[in-house]
Amino acid sequence: MFSVISEAGARCRQPVYVVGGFVRDYYLRRREGQTETDIDFVTVGSGIDLALETARLLNTRQVSVFRNFGTAHIRYGTFDLEFVGARRESYDRSSRKPVVEDGSLEDDQKRRDFTINAMSWSLNKGSWLDLVDPFGGMEDLGNGIIRTPLAPDKTYSDDPLRMMRAVRFATQLGFHIEQQSYDAITAMADRLEIISKERIVDELNKIILAPVPSRGFKLLFHTRLLAQFFPEMTTLHGVKEVNGVRHKDNFWHTLQVLDNISEHTDNLWLRWAAIMHDIGKPATQRFSPEHGWTFHGHDAVGAGMTKRIFRRLGLPLDERLRYVQKLVRLHLRPIAIANNEVTDSAVRRLIFEAGDDIDDLMTLCRADITSKNDEKVQRYLSNFDHVEELIKIVEEKDHLRNFQPPVDGLEIMEKLGLKPGPAVGKIKDAITNAILDGEIPNEREAALGYMYKIAGESGGP
Repeated sequence: MFSVISEAGARCRQPVYVVGGFVRDYYLRRREGQTETDIDFVTVGSGIDLALETARLLNTRQVSVFRNFGTAHIRYGTFDLEFVGARRESYDRSSRKPVVEDGSLEDDQKRRDFTINAMSWSLNKGSWLDLVDPFGGMEDLGNGIIRTPLAPDKTYSDDPLRMMRAVRFATQLGFHIEQQSYDAITAMADRLEIISKERIVDELNKIILAPVPSRGFKLLFHTRLLAQFFPEMTTLHGVKEVNGVRHKDNFWHTLQVLDNISEHTDNLWLRWAAIMHDIGKPATQRFSPEHGWTFHGHDAVGAGMTKRIFRRLGLPLDERLRYVQKLVRLHLRPIAIANNEVTDSAVRRLIFEAGDDIDDLMTLCRADITSKNDEKVQRYLSNFDHVEELIKIVEEKDHLRNFQPPVDGLEIMEKLGLKPGPAVGKIKDAITNAILDGEIPNEREAALGYMYKIAGESGGP
């Protein structure tokens, strides 16, 4: 591929370079095993002309041109190729729209976010695959440092989203942010206000999907970035004390739950459920001499807050939101069952409400065990093992996942000669409760018999 693009550059009489993430990830050996290959090319000249010539050499029409931005994209097999002309940019402090001019390779590298992303390889004759690294990106790779090519306040002022990207790269790569850059982020955190919520949440989701996402959230918290777009999470931080009685810090607990669950799943929305599971605690926090600190109803309050937070952050308001809300609303139920005498009825209702998400709910509940008391942890885990075994037994017997009553409202009206109204709903609910309580099996004939029985008892037809 490189030889083809080198030839295209020669035909256009334009120097061309590989730049950015592909170069960085090659040295970090992060390309191994990847089936998709994204490569960015910068040319001293027209990126569009280079892309069109490359498409001709590849004999493909899969080229998209964005003339307003001076860029082009080619999809070729497993390759995603981006082309842009080298440029210099200048910004007004109140805007993210730069004044753009043609520039040199050095100009283009200066406008990159971090030294490790500013490295490039030459695809030109006489300097084939030479590394162009004017800002010491290779040294920073070796030392595990996130550092800006220019003064940090200049780089972050040009595009404040780079502050989020610094945290994201530090989290994904296990690097640390160079001190001057860290200080600049902390001082300039409020500049994030000019960035769209879509761009912010895109970086946030990448942090959440990192192997150890708590690293990113700790950086977001300490640099004040988190407070700019997710104040509800920062409100979890802190411990109150009354009469010598304290509660755990729910912020650090939430990060531990997030890390715990991330060891078992790459499901972004299950990780979001871990983030949101205790979000309602500050609003429900109470102290009483008899019971100490309580957070009654924080599950229901948290489920309600989740929709407002998702809407504000620009997260989806579809089935993914409903999935997170369900897990937040139900996350205490398995714990309550495990702490008490486990009954088939309680397990049936749990399966009924959780449906196909019962396994994810149990994964969340296991992650929620963060006690430093090993004996307590093992006791909870053993109780959850028992609950999960009962879930399997009850599900095999009663088939309650995504349960629908064996008799629907139309059949109730037809069999009993009823008109639409509250009475139909009451009978349907009674049948459902009878099945969940184990009074009747989850079978059509049993449900019909129970329907006639309660209709007769209520004086119906």
